[in-house]
Amino acid sequence: MKLGQATIKDIAKALNISSSTVSRALKDYPGISKETKEKVKALAKKLNYRPNAVALSLRKSKSSTIGVIIPEVVHFFFSTVISGIEEVAYANGYNVILLQTNENIAREIAAVDTIISNQVDGLLVSFSKETANFDHFKKLMDYHYPIVFFDRIPNLKDTVNVSVDDQTGAYRAVKHLIEQGYTRIVHLAGPENLKISIDRKEGYIKALKEANIPIREEWIIPCPKGTPDESETICKALLSDPSNRPDAVFASNDIAAAGAMQAAKSLGLKLPEDFGAVGFSDWQFSSMIAPPLSSVSQPGFKMGEKAAQLLLEMIDSESEEAFRSRTEMLETGLVIRESSLRKG
Repeated sequence: MKLGQATIKDIAKALNISSSTVSRALKDYPGISKETKEKVKALAKKLNYRPNAVALSLRKSKSSTIGVIIPEVVHFFFSTVISGIEEVAYANGYNVILLQTNENIAREIAAVDTIISNQVDGLLVSFSKETANFDHFKKLMDYHYPIVFFDRIPNLKDTVNVSVDDQTGAYRAVKHLIEQGYTRIVHLAGPENLKISIDRKEGYIKALKEANIPIREEWIIPCPKGTPDESETICKALLSDPSNRPDAVFASNDIAAAGAMQAAKSLGLKLPEDFGAVGFSDWQFSSMIAPPLSSVSQPGFKMGEKAAQLLLEMIDSESEEAFRSRTEMLETGLVIRESSLRKG
């Protein structure tokens, strides 16, 4: 490597120790042995290691503030997650800075820059639908900056995550539809780059296979925006042909499910007799529409609590264990309402 271009990872690799140990040794953390500190500093000097601007801005006194980056504040699920985060943060003397991306990658990158410039102690992230490259998060992780990802898990190594069991939730939703006598079930899938979308699709497929119902690839339809207009347009086209008509939908979110229901109504189909629907997330409106929508419920408040707890452990701990890669998986529930209830 060229002098002046050495990184923490280069030093860690050369000494056969972790990047976090190198970072802590350079900062004179008390939990690192004197011998290790001396070896790290000697090699850093030899390689002419210089922390970049990101590392310098993160090497600071404690601000007792954590950052939260989410796609949408108005989303019912994310609003409940925020409530859980704030409960834990304020109970432990931390303030919360909230940044919204509106599912836009450029705004997400700008949000990360804001976190760096404001010297926030740690970061909770649910990344945008547009995010396929995670370098803006990886550069923080390379400097042992505390980050916990929630709901949406990135394609990165060594991350700390909190998510729900999307596959099992989807499986139970589709199994419920099958138990109610539906056999021609279409799936309105979420953005293909999100693991939650992949897991929900796999749960759908698992339930059909278990019931010996053929998988029809043309009935697994991307609905990436998840808007009622998008799903209504898709489902009107599907339902317009009586000879090849689905009798139910499992949608990756409640809004898409509501759009599918509207499409069925517009064509004169009765719900749930002719067409059933189950969504995902159990938004507040799900119990208010006609007929009320069955949905997979997510423990948003609990997710926020757990994510905040893990982040504070990373911020406050001098132990390597707090930064250990892991995913905390929370259980979903199935709320059955009239949109899918053919049988009493």
